Amino acid sequence: MKLIANDFTFLKQVLIIQTASLGDVILSTALAESLHTRYPELSIDFLVKKGYEGLFNGHPYIRKVLVLDKKQEKYRNLIRIAVNVRKIRYDAIINIQRFFATGFITALSGSPVRSGFDKNPVSFAYTHKTTHHIGVKGQSVHETERNQQLINWLPGLQISKPALYPSKADFTLAQEWGNGRYITISPASLWFTKQYPVSGWIEFTDKLPGDLLVILLGAINDQDICNQITGRANHPRIVSLAGKLSFLQSAAIMKGAAMNYVNDSAFMHLASAVNAPVTVVYCSTIPAFGFGPLSDDSGVVEALPSPECRPCGLHGYRKCPEGHFKCALTINTEQLLTRLRL
Repeated sequence: MKLIANDFTFLKQVLIIQTASLGDVILSTALAESLHTRYPELSIDFLVKKGYEGLFNGHPYIRKVLVLDKKQEKYRNLIRIAVNVRKIRYDAIINIQRFFATGFITALSGSPVRSGFDKNPVSFAYTHKTTHHIGVKGQSVHETERNQQLINWLPGLQISKPALYPSKADFTLAQEWGNGRYITISPASLWFTKQYPVSGWIEFTDKLPGDLLVILLGAINDQDICNQITGRANHPRIVSLAGKLSFLQSAAIMKGAAMNYVNDSAFMHLASAVNAPVTVVYCSTIPAFGFGPLSDDSGVVEALPSPECRPCGLHGYRKCPEGHFKCALTINTEQLLTRLRL
C-alpha cells in the first residue's frame, strides 16, 4: 500500500513487537500511550516473550497480547506466531526488537506498514526503518525517544511515558503495607556490575528510622540476594517479597512507597510506569545510554567523581573488568539517604 500524506483512515489495528527483556517491554508501552492518545479508536496488540504477558492484565488500551515462547520449541512457536500474525492482517507492525525472529514475523505479516530499526537483519523487508543509536557521555536520548522514531510517519504524535495499570486489588494489597510509611529496595540486576553491593544496601538500611518498613522486591531469581540482605541487616522492620508478587502488584507497592531504591534495571522502569518516586543507583552504566528513570520524582546516585573506566559496557559484566569495582564501592550511604522523603 502506498501511503497518502495525512490519510491514515486505513489504520484500524496495530501490532507492537517487543520480545526482549522486562525493562524493554515496559518502555515499549510508551508507544501504546502515544498511539492511543492520537488515535483513541485504534486497536493495539502486543507481542512479547512468554512470562511478560501479565504486564498487560487489565490494560485499558491493549486489545490482545500475543506470546512467543523462546524456551520450548522456539522455532515451531516462531512459525506459529508468524502465521497467526499474518492471519490477523494488521494495518501496521511496529517492531522494536532488533533480531531476526521478530524481523521474520514482521516481513511475513502482510501488513502494508512494517516499521523497525535498521539493525534488524530482515529490515530490507520494512517499509519504514530508522537507526537505533545508543548515547555516550555528553549525549542523552532516551529509549522512549528512540522508539518513537518507529511511528514518526504518523502526524501529530507526542512522546509519551511508559505506563502500566495495576488493578484495584493490586493497590489494595499495597495499602495493606502502610501507604507512604515504607520504602522499597530492588537490589538485583541481570548483571553483577549493575548491582549495588549487598553490603551497601545493608549499611543503608541500618541507618534508616526504626519505624520505617523496608520492603525488598524482585523476581523469584532475586530471592537469594534479598535473603542475604534480610538475614544480615539490623533494621527491625525489613521483609522480602521477592518472587511473591506479580509485576503489577510490585508496581502498586512501588506507587505507594515513600521512595523506591533500584539499580539500573527493570524495576526502575516499573517505577516509571506508575510514576512512583524512584532513586536509581548507577554502577558500571550511565544514564546517558538512554534508559534512565522517567518518574516526576526521579533521582540518580552514582560514584563521584566517576572512575575513568566507567562506563565499561552497555549491559554490564559478571565481574568488574578492572578488578576494583570503584563505580559501586565508592558510592556512600549518605547519597542514598538524601533521597529519602518521609
